[in-house]
Amino acid sequence: MQSPHSSRGVDLSALRAAAQQNQQVRAQAGAPQPGTAPGPVVVDVTEATFQQEVVERSMSVPVVLDFWASWCGPCKQLSPILERLAQADGGRWVLAKIDVDANQRLAMAAGVQGIPAVKAVIGGQIVGEFTGAVPEPQVRQWLDQVLQLAARTLPGGGATPAAPQPAPDPALVKAEEAIQRGDLDGAIAAYQEILANEPANAAAKAGLARASLLKRTRDLNPQEVRKNAADRPDDVAAQCAAADLDMLGGHVEDAFARLVDTVRITTGDDRDKARMHLLELFEVLGPDDPRVNKARSALTSVLF
Repeated sequence: MQSPHSSRGVDLSALRAAAQQNQQVRAQAGAPQPGTAPGPVVVDVTEATFQQEVVERSMSVPVVLDFWASWCGPCKQLSPILERLAQADGGRWVLAKIDVDANQRLAMAAGVQGIPAVKAVIGGQIVGEFTGAVPEPQVRQWLDQVLQLAARTLPGGGATPAAPQPAPDPALVKAEEAIQRGDLDGAIAAYQEILANEPANAAAKAGLARASLLKRTRDLNPQEVRKNAADRPDDVAAQCAAADLDMLGGHVEDAFARLVDTVRITTGDDRDKARMHLLELFEVLGPDDPRVNKARSALTSVLF
């Protein structure tokens, strides 16, 4: 995950100059002071609205760009997290959702190479970014860094974070970078090393579960996996593989329901394997996700 204010940020200078002039005009006319975003905190953005919704608004509050597509499974995992956090922060930053299929020139201008891609814009400049379905605790940490940067750089202090946040853990950064370059074994080893020293580290737990999921599904044949699962409903290995594909494709509730049903119809070691696999998938999202809480209740009902 790239920290805010990275040297790789993209300067949208041509649009930024116009936005700064517009901001001065609005200030002279008695427009609201910076600090919170007027209007909706989650907006769909196109090429036609990018100037107003992203560049101009970023002069007052951070704007977080969510580059997504309807066919992107990981996007379906990450976007709800971003939307939920935007609503929870109540206008301290704006979430701008950009469909890459419909806005290819915007994606190209922003240097998007893979999705989901998330980029923070402050003062008309991209100052930080990350790629992939990052667990919520890490998204929250990244957003807090964006807010801190805005507090130091935007007129009037921008959006002030609720409390100072610690610097990113270098070990977590190392693990995330390994995932970004496709070194899943390296990422798994890095997360395991963190957990050996900090067994309760939530970000490392989520990262390890995510890296393990990516590794398990990397060489799977989806058609074969689906057929095996349909033909052998009581085969734990077949159902776990299908649940992994469900999870990777963003069908989280389907993945959880599949394994709860597997626990229901199996016994002994098979039942325990299905249960443990479900618990591992819970770690991908973290304990605060409502889908995890719902599935955990369903699991308890079939176990007891």
